[in-house]
Amino acid sequence: MLLTELDGLLTGVLVCPVPVAVEEWLPIVWGDETDGVPPFEDPLDVQWFRDAVIARRDEIGRDLARGRLQPILDVDDRNGDVLWEPWIDGFAEAMTLRPDAWQALAEGIDTDAVDAVTSLSELIAVARGESELDTPAVNALDASAPAVLAAAILRLYATRARTDGLVAAAPASAPVKVGRNEPCRCGSGRKSKRCCG
Repeated sequence: MLLTELDGLLTGVLVCPVPVAVEEWLPIVWGDETDGVPPFEDPLDVQWFRDAVIARRDEIGRDLARGRLQPILDVDDRNGDVLWEPWIDGFAEAMTLRPDAWQALAEGIDTDAVDAVTSLSELIAVARGESELDTPAVNALDASAPAVLAAAILRLYATRARTDGLVAAAPASAPVKVGRNEPCRCGSGRKSKRCCG
């Protein structure tokens, strides 16, 4: 799973209308080729990777609680286009974990939630080449996709917070201090002090 897909998956898990346990979505991260088994030989590598993924999930939760979504989106080096499609593919994977809950939300009485799910569903259809929109409408949606997805996610988060009484969708976890000379948790391979630290 690409980093941007992972980011979409984690966001989808956080704004899902019903909770999704880590054990349910983590096998998706490992990939179909591994049959849900971590592709690492060393258990310490498995734990490090799991911790890094959960730290990113928690970071997304904090951003959502502050009303700021900062999705990880790739940019095409050739023309500068934002490649939002992998992110929405990851989000769609999260939706497959609770299809009935998403369907109920899409058909519910909360107009903000219905509009948000409709917007995200249209982005999924465009990304998969299954949209019934005409070419100019698809091009317009493609150009505005990053803003559309961010607005829809924030509306879904607000809906979930209202209905569940949540302050933050992500469970609080104790921050793990990373030493300045240890590898950065982002996975870049660089020392923490020269990367995100």
